[in-house]
Amino acid sequence: MKGVKMKKNCPPKQRDELLAALKARFDANKARHPGLVWAKVQARLESRGCGTDKLWSLAEMERTGGEPDVVGVKSGEFVFMDCAPESPTGRRSVCYDREGWLSRKEARPKTTAMDLATEMGIALLTEEEYLALQKLGEFDTKTSSWIATPADFREQGGALWGGRSYGRVFIGCNGAQSYYAARGFRGVLEV
Repeated sequence: MKGVKMKKNCPPKQRDELLAALKARFDANKARHPGLVWAKVQARLESRGCGTDKLWSLAEMERTGGEPDVVGVKSGEFVFMDCAPESPTGRRSVCYDREGWLSRKEARPKTTAMDLATEMGIALLTEEEYLALQKLGEFDTKTSSWIATPADFREQGGALWGGRSYGRVFIGCNGAQSYYAARGFRGVLEV
């Protein structure tokens, strides 16, 4: 599945490969979703049909190295987050947003975290979601991930990121125009 870009109207074979990958990850990481049953998750995914945006978005999360998994239920919808041990490899070396990207005079990366998330149909994790994810395991021990930045903070030029080192979770800030080979972003999708 990795490296294969799915069209929004995917053939059943691609859908089946995605569902198999999601089921295997769900079964291998039961502590992330206590009390949830795969059959209900699969029924919801299958009811969305192969050509739906949400199923395509999950496929994009998978294709770019996010390893999406169910981490809970919110307002009756299953919440999927990127659960790859490190920031997804297919989403690194990006500025935070278009404004930050435009402010770079040289050495601009190809895209931004916000633009790529929008293109994929997902949202960046909020600070609260990032901290909740870190309670489910140890993520970003060698990388960091941009997280959704409140507008009042962003207006001052900064953008937030999260990471884990020395056994602690950190939320830090950089200028939104900065980018690093080891910083990407993690997404969330409600299905």
